[in-house]
Amino acid sequence: MAQSDMPTMRSRRLGGELRQLRLNAGLKVQDAAEALECGQPKISQIENGKRGIRPLDLTTLLNLYGLEDERQRASLKRLAKEIHKVDWWSGQGPFLHDALKDYLMLESDSQAIRTFEPMVIPGLLQTEAYMQQQFSVATPGEEIQPLVETRMKRKELLADKLGFKLRAVIDASALHRIAGADDVVLGQLEHLLHAGSWSNVNVQVLPVDAALPMEQYVPFTVLRLEAEPPVDVVWLEHLTGGTLLEQRPDVQAYVGAWDDLTAAALSPAESRQYICELIEERRT
Repeated sequence: MAQSDMPTMRSRRLGGELRQLRLNAGLKVQDAAEALECGQPKISQIENGKRGIRPLDLTTLLNLYGLEDERQRASLKRLAKEIHKVDWWSGQGPFLHDALKDYLMLESDSQAIRTFEPMVIPGLLQTEAYMQQQFSVATPGEEIQPLVETRMKRKELLADKLGFKLRAVIDASALHRIAGADDVVLGQLEHLLHAGSWSNVNVQVLPVDAALPMEQYVPFTVLRLEAEPPVDVVWLEHLTGGTLLEQRPDVQAYVGAWDDLTAAALSPAESRQYICELIEERRT
């Protein structure tokens, strides 16, 4: 990957990890530059995610920072290699904005995802017909199919990635808001019912009478990234893109909100029953 293609989400993650290790060791940028026999700007570019790092240089820095945990060392070395990885969405054309590419990178590097959606069905649980319906509302016609294809490709995580887990809390209003003909609505509800029976998928419905603070009714996703030790981050979507939260107090606030949501939501079995009743109502 050319330096001009950086930063990427992976290079920023690696740079952030290296910066934290340096700070924990009580060292300055100058100390790292002297160890690599380079200028300080190179170290700053690595830590800002604007350039990759050679394996030998990475080993030198990890030794300098006193990192002895072999699993964490191996995890950082793997991440350094994956900076240059060509992901499947790289050839999806110009319709994928940078924030979406960032999220796709996070998602593909995750071993588990916890997501709350108050308005729509989570992307990994959507049917193709539902996607078409959603994108057709405000997306230019020529962009719809590439976006649908991208979202369908994402769903392969649930089938192909060993150990990948998805937990979703869906507000009941989102289930009643599914637009389109009966076949679109029933198809989406039946797919939710089916996906909820998979061993790596957990679906809970948040009932309309759930009592929660208003600030918790915002969509968010907690991603557990493959690392040693695993790292939790939070992704927030908004009108102009997305925001990644990595600081521990921010992440812990959303993990706490997630715990409140799962406690207030119907159990997986009760949620399946709720969806079954919606299907029966729609059929009559």
